Amino acid sequence: MSDIFREIDEELRRDNLLKLWKQYGRYVIAAVVAVFVVAAAIVAWREHQTSQRRAQSVRYSTALAMVREGKDAEAEKAFAAIGNEGGGYGVLAAFQEGELLAKAGDRKGAAAVYDRIAASSNYDREFRDMATLLSVMQSLPDGDPPTLIKRLDPLTAEGSPFRPTALDLTAAAKLKSGDKPGALDLYRKLADDLTAPQGVRARAAEMAAALAS
Repeated sequence: MSDIFREIDEELRRDNLLKLWKQYGRYVIAAVVAVFVVAAAIVAWREHQTSQRRAQSVRYSTALAMVREGKDAEAEKAFAAIGNEGGGYGVLAAFQEGELLAKAGDRKGAAAVYDRIAASSNYDREFRDMATLLSVMQSLPDGDPPTLIKRLDPLTAEGSPFRPTALDLTAAAKLKSGDKPGALDLYRKLADDLTAPQGVRARAAEMAAALAS
């Protein structure tokens, strides 16, 4: 008797499963297909990104070779194109573009490139801060000192990795604006700052001595 009841129970379970499958089977199949489609799309996208990075790397290396060959104008255009694409090589290319423009005497063009980097949320904070410093360097000869000092102010805070350079540029901007006491004070602080690079300290000491005399 127990075998009969077991068989009946199994039949009922089978019937219930068949009913469930007829009712919901198409949804299960659709869900499985969707999972495979999404997985395939993710793999394809990752492969595409890897391919793009490889291609970008080759073009970046080619542009560097142009610089070594003295083809700065061609290299600048190549770096500009790579820089517009973003990514790791994009930010490196943008800095290279700015450097080549500065080397060619186009300070405004170089500053514009560095400003673009500094304003982009796609890059890490360190890259944006470095771009701000380089932009101020290029803008200092013709720029408005108060505006440049304001841009440098966040980088002069304690703990900023660019603090010594930012203070050095701030002192130069103050001197350009005619604020000799303010510039002298900053140069003296920099000269005594043991955390600042030796080259910055030495230059600050020379400037402080020159201004004090």
